[in-house]
Amino acid sequence: MYAPDVLQMHVIDHTKGQPAEAESRNVLTESARIARGKITNLAKLTTQDHDAVIFPGGFGAAKNLSTFAVDGKDCKVHKEVERVLQEFHKAGKPIGLCCISPVLAAKVLPGAEVTVGHEAEEGGKWPYAGTAGAIKALGAKHCVKEVTEAHVDLKNKVVTTPAFMCETELHHIFEGIGAMVKNVLKLTGKYSGVS
Repeated sequence: MYAPDVLQMHVIDHTKGQPAEAESRNVLTESARIARGKITNLAKLTTQDHDAVIFPGGFGAAKNLSTFAVDGKDCKVHKEVERVLQEFHKAGKPIGLCCISPVLAAKVLPGAEVTVGHEAEEGGKWPYAGTAGAIKALGAKHCVKEVTEAHVDLKNKVVTTPAFMCETELHHIFEGIGAMVKNVLKLTGKYSGVS
């Protein structure tokens, strides 16, 4: 696991759902807490050491791996995230992204096909459906998929799934993330046991 060594955009007090005033945290340090210490600075990630790369989503991807949460289609992607995406793409190695993180590929890999689910909110089931419009504005193609599915862009070796972009039961999100991971592994050509 890897994370950038940068300060978080802000710290959220999840008991209140609001930013915690006068508190700051480092993304790498917080990631190490979640990963129980087994983490490396993203600056050290290279294509030579790995068959594929997978980016989780969540607000961290929209606030700390990019400025998408604030700037939408005019966002910037963290330089190390951009480097990793470009290097894995150039090496022809699969890239997996879930939840909001497909916007990273939309910004960095022109013409990539990605999904964040549906393009309409559908009564609140897809509360972040507007993201699909931003993906299109970035020059990528948005493909409508269910939360249990993954979209595979064979040309770019990019695999995406909506995950928490949909308000649904966790087991449906788990199924979609599993489909994304399985398809990433298939694209490496090294894991024959993956079905």
